[in-house]
Amino acid sequence: MSVYGINKVCYLAQMDLNFRERLKRDPEAALVGFPLTHDERRAFLEWDMASLYKAGAHTFLLSRLPRFESMGMTRADYIRSMRSTLTEEERRELEAKGQR
Repeated sequence: MSVYGINKVCYLAQMDLNFRERLKRDPEAALVGFPLTHDERRAFLEWDMASLYKAGAHTFLLSRLPRFESMGMTRADYIRSMRSTLTEEERRELEAKGQR
């Protein structure tokens, strides 16, 4: 696990316009050189934000990825992935409140 690498990718997606553009154009190439495990790299490429969160990613930095549609991920994609961390009861409560 390399939470530093995860957070560094998220930070640069917010702060570095050149990196952000590379992440949009060719996410796989943009991630080369970062200290990420195979599973962490896969999680970025497959928009598995829940796995990155569970690995210890800083939630604020992680939430920046859909802001710039990094790797083509939208806010809806991000929310869908993060909701997978909820229990079934928590999901039902959110849906009952109309927060799908």
